[in-house]
Amino acid sequence: MISAAQLRAARALLGIDQRTLASMAGVSLPTIQRMEASKDEHVRGVVSTLAKIVAALEAAGIELIGNGQPSQGSGRGVRLKEPR
Repeated sequence: MISAAQLRAARALLGIDQRTLASMAGVSLPTIQRMEASKDEHVRGVVSTLAKIVAALEAAGIELIGNGQPSQGSGRGVRLKEPR
């Protein structure tokens, strides 16, 4: 659904800190901290909590792009290339 790196990058693009994202999504600060510290490919958590975070990011103008998915937007963004 979303990786820790995507979560950190999304915050960076918005210029917000973890506390602000937590407030925007209606989740606790420790939840955001735990998700961003995740070493797994995708962050783990309660689906409803993940959905709140994704919805808050999308409402703020972030487009989350999955691996191999084309971008639907037209704004600036960042995508990590596959390793060579």
